[in-house]
Amino acid sequence: MLIPPGMLMGYFIVKAEPAVQVLTKQVEEISNGSISQHSIQVSLSLGVAVSVGLSLFRILTGLSIFWFLIPGYGISLLMTFFVPQIFTGIAFDSGGVASGPMTATFLLPLAQGACVAVGGNILTDAFGMVAMVAMTPLVTIQLLGLYGKLRQRSGRRRLPVFTAEAVEEGILYFD
Repeated sequence: MLIPPGMLMGYFIVKAEPAVQVLTKQVEEISNGSISQHSIQVSLSLGVAVSVGLSLFRILTGLSIFWFLIPGYGISLLMTFFVPQIFTGIAFDSGGVASGPMTATFLLPLAQGACVAVGGNILTDAFGMVAMVAMTPLVTIQLLGLYGKLRQRSGRRRLPVFTAEAVEEGILYFD
């Protein structure tokens, strides 16, 4: 019962984070609108929602944080080789931005309360939520970049290929 409300809370906390608003606006300006504020916002929100859900699952089951952080950072580092560089930069910036003051204010007490209720260690279990929140935007933003790259490649294949004769026949001369 704790995981779905926690995920919903994580989703909306990112929307309320002031630094995220600044980041998404700057990304849209720098990319001349090719990376929209909405897409970055949704990616970050989904990433934080997933991280809160995984963190609460980890707290409730007693799993080690390393079972989530090592594969997560491994995936994000591996994706840097396949994603456009701008998305890698945005992803690593957004990891720090998403774990800002709103996250610490609202999600840490949730994690601490879950630890107390389950009987876990607050220092090792609850504070791992911030590490998870900092990790998942790396994966989700880079997935957004990978999706855009694959979409762009598939769009290129669909364009018709014009030969020199076909282009020459299509020219109209006005006298």
